[in-house]
Amino acid sequence: LKNPSSKALMYNAILVGRDADDFSLPKGNTVTIAPKSQTSINVEFTSRFLRPAEAVLLLISKHVGGIHGGTLTFSLKSQVKHIEP
Repeated sequence: LKNPSSKALMYNAILVGRDADDFSLPKGNTVTIAPKSQTSINVEFTSRFLRPAEAVLLLISKHVGGIHGGTLTFSLKSQVKHIEP
């Protein structure tokens, strides 16, 4: 994620959808992007079934210092290709 603005952007991250419980955000549900910089969001997946899993990552902007970004959505899809006992 990039922030071209001269002020920090802050987002609340929410996972929704059929398999949202299989996905997690190890760094928590708040994402802050410093001014004129970029950051990455790590999403972890824990497989409970052999079928593909799907969820949606929503980033909802928090109003901070008179600026807020747009809401962002990302489609998350997984596929288990190898299993070890």
